[in-house]
Amino acid sequence: MQVFDTLHVRNLALAGHGGCGKTTLVAAALYTAGATPQQGSVAAGTTVTDFDEQEIQRHNSIATGLALAEWPGPDRAPCKLNFADTPGQSLFAHEAVATLEVAETMLLAVDAASGVQVQTARLWELAAAHNLPVMAVLTRADHDHSDVAAVLAALRERFGRALCPVQLPIGAQRGFQGVIDLVAMSARHYSAGGNGKTRTAAIDAADDEVARKAHEELVELIAEGDDALMEEFFDKNTLAPEHLVKGLRGAIRARRIVPVLITSGQQNIAVDALLDFVAAYALHPGEAPARPGTVPGHPEQELTRTVSDSQPLSLEVFKTIADPFAGRLSVFKLRSGKLKNEEPVTNFRTQATEKFAHLSVLQGKQLLPAAELHAGDLGVVAKLKDTLTGDTLGDKAAPIAYRPFAWPEAAIHFALAAKSRGDEDKVSLALHKMLEEDRALQFARDAQTQEFLLGGTGQQHVEIAVARLKQRYNVEVQLRAPRVAYRETILAKADVQGRHKKQTGGHGQFGDCWIRMEPLARGSGFEFVNEIFGGSIPKNYIPAVEKGIQESAARGYLAGYPVVDFRVVLYDGSYHEVDSSEMAFKLAGSLAFKKAMETARPVLLEPIMMVEVESPEEYAGDLIGDLNARRGRIEGMQPRNGSEFIRAQVPLAEMLTYQSDLTSKTQGRGAFHMAFSRYDLVPALQAEKIITKARAERGHTEEEEE
Repeated sequence: MQVFDTLHVRNLALAGHGGCGKTTLVAAALYTAGATPQQGSVAAGTTVTDFDEQEIQRHNSIATGLALAEWPGPDRAPCKLNFADTPGQSLFAHEAVATLEVAETMLLAVDAASGVQVQTARLWELAAAHNLPVMAVLTRADHDHSDVAAVLAALRERFGRALCPVQLPIGAQRGFQGVIDLVAMSARHYSAGGNGKTRTAAIDAADDEVARKAHEELVELIAEGDDALMEEFFDKNTLAPEHLVKGLRGAIRARRIVPVLITSGQQNIAVDALLDFVAAYALHPGEAPARPGTVPGHPEQELTRTVSDSQPLSLEVFKTIADPFAGRLSVFKLRSGKLKNEEPVTNFRTQATEKFAHLSVLQGKQLLPAAELHAGDLGVVAKLKDTLTGDTLGDKAAPIAYRPFAWPEAAIHFALAAKSRGDEDKVSLALHKMLEEDRALQFARDAQTQEFLLGGTGQQHVEIAVARLKQRYNVEVQLRAPRVAYRETILAKADVQGRHKKQTGGHGQFGDCWIRMEPLARGSGFEFVNEIFGGSIPKNYIPAVEKGIQESAARGYLAGYPVVDFRVVLYDGSYHEVDSSEMAFKLAGSLAFKKAMETARPVLLEPIMMVEVESPEEYAGDLIGDLNARRGRIEGMQPRNGSEFIRAQVPLAEMLTYQSDLTSKTQGRGAFHMAFSRYDLVPALQAEKIITKARAERGHTEEEEE
């Protein structure tokens, strides 16, 4: 593998709505650049970047796939183009978010047939948040229903005049056969057969007027951001070729211009023109802003490190792959310095020393050996001992911790159990390996329900994890809807006696307590107040009363759910010199709690979630009706970038299947996230059903135990 300096590296995040042809475009680019002997196919499962068994079966990307190609740059020296092919489905949007942290340019793929989609707008916002230059790539221009002009107009209407074509199509739909280069003002024609070979020619007379008008608009937009260029434009009504190229590069870097290019990956039309453009105009790593960091262990002390070979060594792991043969692969971006084989580096999270043996770069699932890497490049190393995604490693003498990645909270959880008894440990071990690879998965035991819960961004995300468990680790699990963590509380006060007396041969048992129980504000938990005066209960027995109450509260009263948000005041009682004990007073406390619950108006509480739903405007009415039917309370709506954002408070019990329902209602164009808001009363009708079901299950369990 040739060594590339920082100036000749291009890190490109290819992102777009699901199914818009990103993976096919990368396959065409690799073939055109000679990186693969033939063009891979999504349908045949032969693309470089979709190599996971689940990706091949489902015909869509699940994780970011990395691939590289060499292509001549503006100085004719080869550039290394690092393609990061990100998933387009909203369920896997976190993969794109992490990838944007290591790219200097986003290639925003937009289907020339279906146009701007929900994910297109979301990715645009992400690029803006990262201040990342964008190049829009219209894909599938050869499709029967493609309409380049309409999609370009929709892009400009949605995102502004900065969207400016640098190419025009030659032919339309199945007749698409090339592009007009609006920078060089020449035509590039392609032969049938998808071999990517181009023939450069003068622009046809029929297209000349449209091309000149588009060229003038491009030149004017380039000149607007530079006083010297604007003066030249006013004087000559054009720009010198070298000024045009330099001005366009600066405008892209400043995000004043988002160039629009046109391709067909399937037919390999204008893919070489795309490669020419990104090699010439995409940023190299040294041109990007320094990524913020801090002093390890001192997050308040900020640091930055410029992307340069002369800076101390630092790198950031942005992806982990569980390879069945090579073991754990840590994929990283070299933020600063140069890295060679066998070089020891320090993990600044663990302070452990890691040795980078067998330094490589990724071509899909294939590891290509690399002698050294320069600042800004992407690499991979196998079998690091204590390194996880998000870790910063580098020169021990110059520590830095780069800003951690943000991972989404799980939108859905399933209760998980091994199909075969005895496989529990294997399941747990396999899942923890998968959690290293996919940080959006969550696996934990619910402290209240005692269920093992597997969470993800959606039902398909969790189902893919389960399929991988079987394929990779030969363990099978069952999924079911998790139990909702209901709670119980009281609405009224109660004043009761708890008296435990038992006489047997020898010492008896005696404990007597009087308590007042009263409700507290939601979220207050449990309070115990000791108002015993005069020794009616000895001090050493008072903790036993509290323990008896707490243990009974944990077991619940109505349906077996913990009782919360109440205060107990212990104010009187009596004891026996011989028969009283801690156990007797613990039982007295338990009896007092149960008697108090009889008259304190016990009720059920349920978790309420703050839900935000994003969808195209045309689905908003149906979605609001659906949320109302789920006992939701709509809190507001806000239009943004052609989408509608709906905020609502909804009981968790009504949201367990929402991801799949939302996908169905919006044809896969909706997304949502939710976070815990509070506990609130369960309506009487629902509470009765929950209590009846819980008591029936408890009775069944008790029968089994007998």
